[in-house]
Amino acid sequence: MRITSPKSRLSASLSLAGLLAFGSTSLANADTYDMPHLLVIGTPGTSSGSFASTNGWGPMLQQELGSNVRVVPEDSEIQRHRRLTERRDLLLSSVSAAELRFQIQGIGHYATMMPVPQRVIWHHNDTPWTFVVAGDSDLHSMDDLKRSGLRVAQGQFSIPMMTTVRDGLPAFLGMTPEESATHFNFIAASSYVENCRSVIEGRADVAYCASVSSVMAELEGAPGGIRWLAMDLDDEAGWQRFLEHSPMAVPGPITMGVASARGVDGLASNFLYAAPADLDEALAYTLARWFHQAFDRYKGSHPLSTRMSLEVFRDYLDRSPLPIHEGTVRYLKEIGAWTEEDDRWNQEAIEKMDSWISARQAALDEAKEKGIQPGRNNQAFMAIVEKHTHGLEGFRTRL
Repeated sequence: MRITSPKSRLSASLSLAGLLAFGSTSLANADTYDMPHLLVIGTPGTSSGSFASTNGWGPMLQQELGSNVRVVPEDSEIQRHRRLTERRDLLLSSVSAAELRFQIQGIGHYATMMPVPQRVIWHHNDTPWTFVVAGDSDLHSMDDLKRSGLRVAQGQFSIPMMTTVRDGLPAFLGMTPEESATHFNFIAASSYVENCRSVIEGRADVAYCASVSSVMAELEGAPGGIRWLAMDLDDEAGWQRFLEHSPMAVPGPITMGVASARGVDGLASNFLYAAPADLDEALAYTLARWFHQAFDRYKGSHPLSTRMSLEVFRDYLDRSPLPIHEGTVRYLKEIGAWTEEDDRWNQEAIEKMDSWISARQAALDEAKEKGIQPGRNNQAFMAIVEKHTHGLEGFRTRL
């Protein structure tokens, strides 16, 4: 059976037309709230679709709600997370659901960082991804990647991307980790742009990229162009192996981005606007209300902004494993877009996140007590982390 993205499963009691009609209600008629003077939003780097689309709606929010909006590009996922949760100089972060899973479960370097519970404020986009090669490459299918000695770009700026390339790709191809280690030459890339450009510049044979990022338009227009490798949705066994390493991915055809990618089988990686759980409820409520009610005004500012509609967000809620902020929940309840079933899974998600946060904090406390330096390459520390987190259920898309 062919794997496809799940369709929206709105409750019969919800009228989407009515919900969208509610969006025409003037914000001026809503309860007033004093917005913070400065609203700082972190996104991936300047060549990312997340940065461009946030800059599309940011000026509109500033004009309508009176908060000075500053969009800060930060290619390093770890540094953006640190700024959001430790330094607190970001109020929101555009982050993939996959990255959020790593942050909450303390995977890789995140294990050494202060564990902070987070909440989803609104859906940002569902970015399409797959593997790309140069247009004149003799690699035409995923099966061609089974050749020995291929150079695979591996971005060092995102742990989930590293995991997808290092573990997910060979798993999809049916390789063991040992076979992968001898089969591929992984080429380090310090930024997303460097990662994708590597196939055009001849430093790598294949790279894992998003079809909607601006750098892909540049590469598509380069001499020879680019070509996308289809991750065949009929390959159920391959996808099951892949999802063991990228459990937040949603398989499906690519429908957005550069022309060369459209129609190619790949996956969607949901990006979300997230914040620490202690973000003021009234602020989260006000942002959620604005994202919904102002949608028709900002949806044309960037193609990815069309994925911020209530309909798309509601579809995501049917499969989200991540907790939604209480301010957003309050707004969705007011307009009839939240159900008792949503309350149940959201509470389960909150409890699951709290379990991970508590276990990781206990691991850090024990390490401090024993004088063990936190480090992902410190076996003594990672053993403590494993002891405290063993048996906890990980986050996985609710398919």
